[in-house]
Amino acid sequence: MTRIKFCGITSVQEAKLVESLGADAIGLLVGRAHQASDFITAEVAREICLMLPPFISSVVVTHLEKTEELLALAHQVPCTTFQLHSDLSAAALRELRTQLYPKKIIGKVSVLGVGSKDHTRALERVREIENHVDAIVLDSIDVSTDRVGGTGMTHDWSISAQIVSSSKVPIILAGGLNPENVASAIQQVKPWAVDVNSGVEEKGQKSADRVRRFVTAVNSSK
Repeated sequence: MTRIKFCGITSVQEAKLVESLGADAIGLLVGRAHQASDFITAEVAREICLMLPPFISSVVVTHLEKTEELLALAHQVPCTTFQLHSDLSAAALRELRTQLYPKKIIGKVSVLGVGSKDHTRALERVREIENHVDAIVLDSIDVSTDRVGGTGMTHDWSISAQIVSSSKVPIILAGGLNPENVASAIQQVKPWAVDVNSGVEEKGQKSADRVRRFVTAVNSSK
């Protein structure tokens, strides 16, 4: 079974929408490193977490790196998981995993697009951090802006498939997924979970039709 995380949830209404249509987890973007319309305050993230029903995971996705800032955020937002979306060192992730316990920790690995020459770094990064996180998200990077996450860009899924086949921890596939391509991505990569944001949006808002079609496509890929 491939699990589904809908990221960039900005309101209680959006959270209720994706939960009703089959979300296993929701992603709340708090602590920005670049301009994006779907970052929210800790107060809004807390409100969303508190209204979620049982069995739905709440994931704070953040670019914050300082331990004291992350601990303060963990105190404010009663989430189950932290997705640390910066290139933190293995040592930093190991320390934060201890400090944030019992919350689960997701590390991030950037994967370049098809045709890019240097894929060895992604594989090396997985080996560096996999013993210090509970899961790893593979996301696309826009080399023109150095932005990771929310790019709407796919990457080289053959590299992601290599990582899935050898990783010690669950792998979450992100980057440019949408209702039209997610089934193909799952068949090729075989991730533990998929993570989508802009691929199920219309005019910057989660679309009930696109969310529904995304869930159907994921379930049909089994």
